[in-house]
Parts: sequence; structure tokens; C-alpha cells
Amino acid sequence: MSLPNIDPSLFTKPSNEALQGAASSTHAPRFLLLYGSLRERSYSKLLTLEAARLLEAMGAEARIFDPTDLPLPESVPETHPKVQELRALAQWAEGMVWCSPERHGAMTGIMKAQIDWIPLSVGSVRPTQGKTLAVMEVSGGSQSFNAVNQMRILGRWMRMITIPNQSSVAKAFMEFDDAGRMKPSAYYERVVDVMEELVKFTLLTRDVAGHLVDRYSERRESAEALSKRVDLSSI
Repeated sequence: MSLPNIDPSLFTKPSNEALQGAASSTHAPRFLLLYGSLRERSYSKLLTLEAARLLEAMGAEARIFDPTDLPLPESVPETHPKVQELRALAQWAEGMVWCSPERHGAMTGIMKAQIDWIPLSVGSVRPTQGKTLAVMEVSGGSQSFNAVNQMRILGRWMRMITIPNQSSVAKAFMEFDDAGRMKPSAYYERVVDVMEELVKFTLLTRDVAGHLVDRYSERRESAEALSKRVDLSSI
């Protein structure tokens, strides 16, 4: 087979050996959870808290970012303390959970602002590439999937592995008790399913994430950049 447009030195053939060669991590899988509301009784926050409890019960480590006082993207320097906190958590995490209310048929601006503050790259580090993602939403009326569908698009743009399952809780005001705990229901069981799937996908992929997202085009780009630096150094 002739591939004249391919650089053979950078072309690799995917293999089972490459996927199985990585050493298995022994630490608990690490998850960052984001929610998209600042209301005092925020149902997206309550759902996120339930998700964190489930993740911890499954042996994972879960950290929730509080979006209070996070400025709008580009309104302050990246050195702002809340921005630095969010970015540090994004780098620490091996997977994420995004949970937004649906407002005007879309995710909230608060949710989008958090995602927009997470860059595609910081130097040579890509904070989200190859990490797993679960998406959830709450709504005040009938069940909808507009917010989770939008977050799936964002997850793909951030080069994340978005798991197939998802949660959409309709009439969320009826699904939590006075203490803020989610009531038994099919909605709750779906959340359990989603967190279980997220942990499984993370355990499957975290040690080979670098191999899964290694791309020919990026290897070629890196090789060209290195070649240019070598040429300049000889001048």
C-alpha cells in the first residue's frame, strides 16, 4: 500500500501491546465536579453532591469546585485566585463531572464560564485531553437533554472521553428532601449508573490516556517545530 503523504518515521500502527504496556495506577481515581448555579438551594449543586458521595463510595477521590466569585472569562488575568484554583483542579483530576441547570434551553453561563477558563493547553500540558467526563443536568419542568447535549459537544472540543451514559433530572425541585438529599427514584438510580460507568471508564483509560490521544498530526507538528529550532541553532 502506497501512502505518499505519510511520514513513515512518525506513522504508528495501533496495537493491543501498546494499550496493555502501561503500569497500572494504584491510587484512587481522581474526579473534579463542576456545577452551574449560584442559588442558595441549587439543585445542580445538590445533584453534584450526590454524585460526589457515590464516587467516594466507589473508592474514588472527589473534589467539587465552588464557582462563587469566579470572574467572567477574559475579564481578569489568568493569575486570579479562583482561576488558578480551577485550573489546578483540572490538572489534578483524571475525570470530571459537569452538572448544569437547563436555562432558556441551554446550559447556564456559570457552567460555560468554568469550562471556558479551562484551557486546551498550558505550555506542553493539556489539562483535559484524554480524561473522562460525565454530564448531568437538572430542569424545573419536563425532562430535557439540551444542556447535556451541549456539554457533550464541549467535552469533545476539550478532547475528553465523554462516557455514553448521562443523567437528566426533571422537576428537580421534587427530587430532593428538605435536607438536600436526593429521594429514591429512577432518576437517582440513573445517577448511580452514570457514576459507576464513569469510574469504570476512568480505570480503563487513565493509564493509557497519553497513548489514546497521541495523534499523527501532532507528532508531525512537533517534529517540524523541533526541526526549525535545530536549523536556527546552526545559524
